[in-house]
Amino acid sequence: MLILALDTTTTAGSCAVMRDGRVVREQASDTLRPQASRLPGELAALLDRERLRLDEIDIFAVGTGPGSFTGLRVGIATMQGLAVAFQRPLVGVSAFDALAKMASGSLREQVPTATWVDAWRGEVFAALYEGRRQIGEPTVAAPDHLLRQFAGGPTVFTGDGAVLHEASIRAALGGRARFTDPVAPLLAGAMAEMAAEAADSGLRPPPHAIRPLYVRRPDAERARDRS
Repeated sequence: MLILALDTTTTAGSCAVMRDGRVVREQASDTLRPQASRLPGELAALLDRERLRLDEIDIFAVGTGPGSFTGLRVGIATMQGLAVAFQRPLVGVSAFDALAKMASGSLREQVPTATWVDAWRGEVFAALYEGRRQIGEPTVAAPDHLLRQFAGGPTVFTGDGAVLHEASIRAALGGRARFTDPVAPLLAGAMAEMAAEAADSGLRPPPHAIRPLYVRRPDAERARDRS
């Protein structure tokens, strides 16, 4: 089974190819170019390196968020278009779930994992996990506000939001703060693995079923409510 995965939830972004249960190539996107201009060219280049054709892909996977509205729209629209054109399933994977999966696989002991994604404006998109199980609802807030809620034992932080606010995390939690290595990993490979898990369980959703995970409402909606 061949899976092509794309992540545009972060500024860096990444794409990956998985063949028969193994990620054979994962590459970071070109951060010097806007996501709209580098797709789908980066996907084509990735497949060319592996000597694969788009019509050989069995399942497409895409990050559903949270992230910038533009990045999510570009990524989801790109993969929807490919999945429709080749009549293949499209599996959506949240960046939170991908981060938690990678963190849980590297931990020697079970401790809560805080997945933090940069939300700009001095805020982070945040969700808390025990292993791969999400605890409560995701939120968007200032790091200082979130850190007041951490008490007791250690917490592992992961994601580009944790990179940006590492100093604040360490100042608030001291030795109770731990970080994955790397703190902000590429996510497309993990998304491909999770798409394979979904397919193995019988989940092969059609392209139109994809739903973005925004967490923060679009500015246009918030402006409309204020008017």
